[in-house]
Amino acid sequence: MAIEAVIGSIGHGLPTAATPQAGSGADGFAQSLGRLVSAVESTGGEANQSIGRMLDGTGDVHEAMIALQRADMTLQLTVQIRNKLVSAYQEIMRMPI
Repeated sequence: MAIEAVIGSIGHGLPTAATPQAGSGADGFAQSLGRLVSAVESTGGEANQSIGRMLDGTGDVHEAMIALQRADMTLQLTVQIRNKLVSAYQEIMRMPI
């Protein structure tokens, strides 16, 4: 599955290849990373709230499980992006000058 499709299914206003960023490339990249981190935090918070509602009896088990899976997918996506960034950095550092 393409990253854009995963991001689209997760939602929360994450950047995709189809949404151009205003400003310089560095600002757009930093904003994209910031939105990704914000999405991880917000999905984690939503999962906690869903679990709290489930435990109170006001929420549904299915809603809590969906929120947990959404938070897990968002975190996994963020970790994979971090891994790619670290790999690219290491590759650049190995280049001779």
